[in-house]
Amino acid sequence: MDIDKSAVFLAGSVLIMCGFVVIVAGCAVINNILHKYWKPVRIFTSDSWQPFTSLPRYATEEELAKIPPHRWPAEEIKK
Repeated sequence: MDIDKSAVFLAGSVLIMCGFVVIVAGCAVINNILHKYWKPVRIFTSDSWQPFTSLPRYATEEELAKIPPHRWPAEEIKK
């Protein structure tokens, strides 16, 4: 392998790893934005083997009531 191919391989490897880092960071940001409304994903439990027979679990009214309310200024509500 000559120096040109080695340089291209190194640059490609670095850029692919940078792309993976960006994708993982994006997933972390999306997870942090939506974390209030998600429930834990259970893998390899008794209910995970029946994906189409059990209903998905969403936040209940009691759990949503525990989330502090958001207050908006009156000017934004009138819009």
